[in-house]
Amino acid sequence: AIIRTADAAGVHGIVIPARRAVGLTVGVARSSAGAVEHMKVARVANLSNAMLSLKKDKVWSVGIDPDANIDYREVDYRDAICVVMGSEGNGMSRLVKERCDILVSIPMRGRLASLNVSVAAALVMYEAMHQRNLSM
Repeated sequence: AIIRTADAAGVHGIVIPARRAVGLTVGVARSSAGAVEHMKVARVANLSNAMLSLKKDKVWSVGIDPDANIDYREVDYRDAICVVMGSEGNGMSRLVKERCDILVSIPMRGRLASLNVSVAAALVMYEAMHQRNLSM
């Protein structure tokens, strides 16, 4: 679902860890409705090192963390950014969280404390798309 939404929102690519993450399986290809064929996907051995490489290229990391004090809509997404999502069960690792340039949260008003990771990713990707469309 994240790959499909990323394609729809005009995202340039996706970075996933080589370990402890679903690979590009037949099921992933099917659920992406073919978007995996059009999206650049990089599998990296170490996410925090990949974030450092992106930072050297002036790509800033925005981590989505339910404990963050900044609303995700308050961030300027018009520059080159990398949206960092943690796993649904454990969130981001400590080191990945520390490597983020900014941590933001998605406000929750209901009784549940979190969203499905693909829904959270979609909200942030579409906020970035919205901001970039306004600045065109």
